[in-house]
Amino acid sequence: MSRKENNENNQNNEQLNNTSPDTHDNGEKVSEKELLRKYDRESNTRSNIGKWAWVVTFLAIYLTLFHLYTGYYGTLQSQIQGAVHVGTALGLIYLLYPAKKGLHDRGIPWYDVILAFTAIFVGYYKIIFFDEILNARIHGYETLDVLVAILGVVLLLEATRRAVGIPIVIVAGAVILYALYGNFIPTQMMSHSGFSFERVMTDLWYRENAIFGIPVQVSSRFIFLFLLFGVILVHSGIGKFFNDLAFALTGRFTGGTAKAAVSASAMQGMVSGSSIANTVSSGSFTIPMMKRARFRPEFAAAAEASASTGGQLMPPIMGAAAFIMIEYTNTDYATIMLAALIPAMLYFAGIFMGAHYEAKKQGIFGAPKEMLPNTWQLLKTKGYMLLPLIAIVSTLFMGFTPQRAALMGILVAFGVSLISKETRMSVRKIFFVLEQGARVALPVIAAVATAGIIAGVVGMTGLGGKVAAGIIALSNDIQLLALIFTMIACIILGMGLPTTANYVVTATIAAPALINGFGVEVLAAHLFVFYFGIVADITPPVCLAAYAGSGIAKSNPFKSGLTAVKLAIAAFIIPYIFVYNPILVQAGDHSIIMLILAVVTALLGMMGVSSSVMGYFQRKCYVWERFVLIAAGLMLITPNIYIDLAGILMIALVWYLQTRRPDDKQNYEPVSA
Repeated sequence: MSRKENNENNQNNEQLNNTSPDTHDNGEKVSEKELLRKYDRESNTRSNIGKWAWVVTFLAIYLTLFHLYTGYYGTLQSQIQGAVHVGTALGLIYLLYPAKKGLHDRGIPWYDVILAFTAIFVGYYKIIFFDEILNARIHGYETLDVLVAILGVVLLLEATRRAVGIPIVIVAGAVILYALYGNFIPTQMMSHSGFSFERVMTDLWYRENAIFGIPVQVSSRFIFLFLLFGVILVHSGIGKFFNDLAFALTGRFTGGTAKAAVSASAMQGMVSGSSIANTVSSGSFTIPMMKRARFRPEFAAAAEASASTGGQLMPPIMGAAAFIMIEYTNTDYATIMLAALIPAMLYFAGIFMGAHYEAKKQGIFGAPKEMLPNTWQLLKTKGYMLLPLIAIVSTLFMGFTPQRAALMGILVAFGVSLISKETRMSVRKIFFVLEQGARVALPVIAAVATAGIIAGVVGMTGLGGKVAAGIIALSNDIQLLALIFTMIACIILGMGLPTTANYVVTATIAAPALINGFGVEVLAAHLFVFYFGIVADITPPVCLAAYAGSGIAKSNPFKSGLTAVKLAIAAFIIPYIFVYNPILVQAGDHSIIMLILAVVTALLGMMGVSSSVMGYFQRKCYVWERFVLIAAGLMLITPNIYIDLAGILMIALVWYLQTRRPDDKQNYEPVSA
């Protein structure tokens, strides 16, 4: 790199640091709301609710205060807690979400008001007639009970369609039909005796193992409070602190803007819980900066999307599905955090590697140190913003429940917001945050309740055991094939289902096949389906996080999705690594030397795969070098010392040959934005 070229690069970096986070580099305004409405069904709320605004505010604040109260004093009986949780949320959804896109600015029609209060009634019906419903399980349900159950299921499915999308409703509708007409299925493996319409509806609405089962109970105890915690953090200015810290730590290195974007998105993803929302909020700032630094638009969109998606994998908060994993695996959350920590770090290490190789290939260097925030000064002045996360982690490891940890995090986050005049909340702002906490939770509540329909039918019909047997038979008792089939199922489901609902379905159906049929460790099996449900957000053809990023980058959406897969290739490899080498999710059960060896070989394997898919290692790769690198990387997955050594030697051979080769003639002209 010549001095002239280096100076040009520094000038580009100076320009990118002056880029407004709200504009494209061509000066065009970025509309985050429009992007979210286009790609994220959960954000398609009404902007004009008129005279009903006070009702929405009252219901939302009531729902938030209810969860704060029960979080502190103890949750109510499961059916009552779930009824308040789901019933109030359904009412809010009908008031906030229009029947179809494009109607968000037309106010609330009369029929949605009726549907809202009907939804609240059928939810609270379980509370009003609690004892009668319990007795009806023995003596039979009254006609009104059946009508309420039917209304409840129908209203839930329509609310879910509005707030989450139609794919999950189609899946839920299909399993209901399966419960009703399973006796007409010709294959003996999948058929069952069938159930009456009345039995299916009442079981789904009144039993503890269906709509108001484990997913809703976890949502009402843990998930809501952690979502509220995330909202408070956003309004305490932690997002800007994460951005500044990311650039301070990584901005000066090769491809610094991309690495900083990855770091910032990873930190924000820990508390946002939504791949698409995180992509849009962070991407409006980071994507234009990456383009200014001469990264291709497709790469800028992909880097942001892959990092934002991975935020759900990173402890301490992770995605909402991680809390449901507590119940499904009978494990405390601290253990799940520790199990997820190393795989999550490997995931982001893989994205870092991809960004590094792309930057080397394009000749993109870091920004001068004097143009970046000072790390120590930043930590000295703003480091207190990390206290809420520290409070959550320390509370969990002291043995308290996730519920108490979330409350502690909320309390500390509120205290942190009072330190700076810029983030100090007025009384009006506090009410706003309480309302936003409920609004953010609505799609999650709808999704987990509808996932409960699927879980309920699985329990009624024995579908889980049938599918598990099918996976084992289809794979011919070969574990690798079973893992591949499970991965494909998770990704396909993830294209239409939210991560939480996807996990509920796959944890109910696919994970038991891996555990019982192939002896996979319980946490490894559940993390396996959890991972592939999440990466569906960046897997073409339905890669909504990548599409949202491409909306900011003005890139080809499909190419952005393919590039995101290449960057996040580690996410497709890591689950196989911790299935075959469970030490990565059971770090406390093995010696430190064994753990270090497992992590090092995993990193080397990802380095081989990442450099292969990006087409650059020490130099631009020849075709045969890419084959050697990816083969070597995959060989390092298996915990076999001889195969590992062979893989390391193959990577070392390519490295040696490339370092002996003359420098590539690279074109450092800026890529057109």
